[in-house]
Amino acid sequence: MPFNEADTRAKLIDPALHEGDWPEDWIRREQTPGPFVRTGAGYERGQGRTDYVLYVPGPNDAHEMLPIAVVEAKAENAAADAGIEQAKRDARLHSVPFAFATNGRQFHETDLRTNATRGPLPMQDFPRWETLRNRWQRPGGENVPLDAASDAASPLWTPQREGARYYQRAARRAALETIARGKDRILLPLATGAGKTWIAVSILRAIDMAGQLRRALFLCDRDELRNQALGALAAHFGSDAAKATTRDPAANARVVVATYQTLGIDKEDGSASFLRKHYPKDYFSHIVIDECHRSAWGKWREVLDRNPNAIHIGLTATPREIDTGKANAVNAVEERRISADNYRYFGEPAYEYSIAQAMQDGYLAAMEIVQSDVWTAETLDRLQGVERDRLRGANVKDARTGEAREVRDLREQYAGSSLEQSLQLPDRVSAMTADLFQRLVDAGGPLQKTLIFCASIAHANAVVQALNNRYADWCRANGEPPAEPYAFACTAQSGRELIADLRGSRHRAFIAATVDLVTTGVDVPCLQNLVHFRYIESPILFHQMLGRGTRIDEATGKRHFTVYDYTNATRLLHTPLKQPQTAAPKERPTGPPEPVETFRVEGVDVCIKGGEQRIAFSENGKLEFLTLEEYGQRIAATLRREASDVGNFRDRWLVPNQRQALLSRLADRGFNVSAYRSLADRVDTDHYDILAALGWGETIRRRVERADRIGGWIESQGKTRRILAALADQFGAEGTEALETLHLGRVPAVLAAGGLDALGRLTLGDLKRRLLATDAEWGREKRPAA
Repeated sequence: MPFNEADTRAKLIDPALHEGDWPEDWIRREQTPGPFVRTGAGYERGQGRTDYVLYVPGPNDAHEMLPIAVVEAKAENAAADAGIEQAKRDARLHSVPFAFATNGRQFHETDLRTNATRGPLPMQDFPRWETLRNRWQRPGGENVPLDAASDAASPLWTPQREGARYYQRAARRAALETIARGKDRILLPLATGAGKTWIAVSILRAIDMAGQLRRALFLCDRDELRNQALGALAAHFGSDAAKATTRDPAANARVVVATYQTLGIDKEDGSASFLRKHYPKDYFSHIVIDECHRSAWGKWREVLDRNPNAIHIGLTATPREIDTGKANAVNAVEERRISADNYRYFGEPAYEYSIAQAMQDGYLAAMEIVQSDVWTAETLDRLQGVERDRLRGANVKDARTGEAREVRDLREQYAGSSLEQSLQLPDRVSAMTADLFQRLVDAGGPLQKTLIFCASIAHANAVVQALNNRYADWCRANGEPPAEPYAFACTAQSGRELIADLRGSRHRAFIAATVDLVTTGVDVPCLQNLVHFRYIESPILFHQMLGRGTRIDEATGKRHFTVYDYTNATRLLHTPLKQPQTAAPKERPTGPPEPVETFRVEGVDVCIKGGEQRIAFSENGKLEFLTLEEYGQRIAATLRREASDVGNFRDRWLVPNQRQALLSRLADRGFNVSAYRSLADRVDTDHYDILAALGWGETIRRRVERADRIGGWIESQGKTRRILAALADQFGAEGTEALETLHLGRVPAVLAAGGLDALGRLTLGDLKRRLLATDAEWGREKRPAA
């Protein structure tokens, strides 16, 4: 009988590595804590990812060892290359050059620097550690040679602090290796909450311990970030790290922490007089630009121009250059300029760690998205805006004067971004705040730390007034003493003094309405909800906003946050990211390419070509438009590598964290299952049916059809049948995830049936397994007689 994966590791892979001169303590298992997943009791830790990482020693008995390869193990009876894509993904996350996949008998290897793969090869040919270290030092792709024993490489071998997360160690190592190979421009896109400041300090600490730090500048765009950086730097540098103020440039400090405002470069036309007066040219050997995605190049250009020989390190919370596309044309020019400036200056990122990956690893809070069409459903196209005729009968005011506007005096059409900026719509504010307040009450009560993004200061004030009125009514009706303040406007004009209470008080300041004052730079870990009342077209801005809610807060037990989306802002979550440019093909077509008109479906570009829908798919930097059949075939091939048969697939689908991991891997490969389902006109089916049909030819069945099919079994369950019927209806309406929502126990139909306690000895797992019956099981339970 073939060994399973655990036995394959223990009885085949480990012995082969030991025989190949890999000592046991150089073979490490790196484990992530696991994502937070919904359960009946709330959000709990799911299963983490365990990576098999190989380390090599440094030169001259250096303290630090270097991770150099990831090994992905599969069961003995799996194909040797079954785990190669996962190995490559994990190798990128660990910033190691070599990825191996093995079934214990044979292995495949990919060098990520060239993307060249070789194999299958017998395990006795697995490379020795000296071989891998020597290959790492040699050029690969565009890399230059590196001498592990050189002074340039010495920061790599300095010890790290205990407790660093794998991606923090990877980012530090990637930056130091890039410097060791002779580059002086480093870009690190890292999710908000991932510890960018900690990583930057760790890099400076390593350079200092290697004796290569003369003076460093840590540049921020606001006081809060400056204070945060100073606190982290003081742990290593002590009083040698100091903040620059207009009264004290801290010129004698080895690490100066300054803001754009202090240096006089906070505006495009800033004089930079403070910078020029106190810091001569080439004063700094190393410069860290925090939040470089917000600096729009012009702000920090002067600092870099005056220190051309320094190592420049850019930190950003925004992922790889975003393709704004036609759907986001409003700010496209500015977005592309910022991205182009950053990437033109720094080049490709040395390391990347996204919000999605951090959530999957369990280092950031889980996210739930609740979309609402309140008010907009009847009168507003959420993407294109509103036409004048559709505002007839609505209460419309001028946003500047507050005076009533006649419909005949309005423009023919207003973009969504113009609402609450050009026009005030009090009915819209009333409807949306009423809906939000009721959702908060239903989700545990109104006293939840919440941040609302508004279109203008006047809009924020109107939202605050409406919410405070509803809260006052709720307190009177429920005999509760009111918190004061409850909701407040946090804008450039007022409310900033209440940020500390939003962050720390459990008795006041629960809801902040803002425009963009706290989109970045203000850390409020306890935030439970982000609310979009404002239309936005900027993917960069959206990712900054999202970062306000991602932190886990152990003090309050926060493990997830909810995004209440009233303006379809979350479509920007799926905005495609531009792929890195690859070498031009050997044969180039003559003449300009045929223009392709595209439209968006579920965040994916789709076109009509030859009378047939085609869906965008990008792989290895190459963009293709595939027919639905071709797209489905590629999904199917990936699925069959993940699961041996439909039964195994269903078993994994029924476990929330395993299902999410599977969907994440599909997304990583560029597949959007929701878009495929929409284009196939199957929106009334669960994603399970779509994938089971693609992978194993199962019959696609509608959700309501599946719910109805188990009616006979439900009727046989006695006292439990009412709650089972209510839960089956939930599935019929919304699918698998409707049975895993945190609010399932408070759904009116579920409450009316006795609540989740009425399940008795049965479990939701029993119900879900019957709902997702395979073709082989279909029809075993008889339907109830008419």
